[in-house]
Amino acid sequence: QVQLVATGGGLVQAGGSLRLSCAASGRVFRINDMYWHREAPGKQRELVAHITRGGRTNYVDFVKGRFTISRDNAENTLYLQMNSLKPEDTAVYYCAAADFNTNYYWGQGTQITVSS
Repeated sequence: QVQLVATGGGLVQAGGSLRLSCAASGRVFRINDMYWHREAPGKQRELVAHITRGGRTNYVDFVKGRFTISRDNAENTLYLQMNSLKPEDTAVYYCAAADFNTNYYWGQGTQITVSS
């Protein structure tokens, strides 16, 4: 099993920045790809960014150029640097991880609120 704990959420004004962290524990050696998702009020949970174990990244269009996903495999930590935040970025952000057996693990979520 893998446990994920996300931290770093909060309230920020539009145009501001926040950095989310996600600490992994348990069978971390089994972790392959890692992800950030978000769920806005009244909307389905959606993928935000993805990073492979080797560091290759992918982003959805609405965060390209503003968000940066990264990971520290030695520290078993995933990050999401969010810049130029917009009110529409308001959501609960979830980190997730897939292991080499394609099991998928979710963190508990952290609230981001962007005021206009």
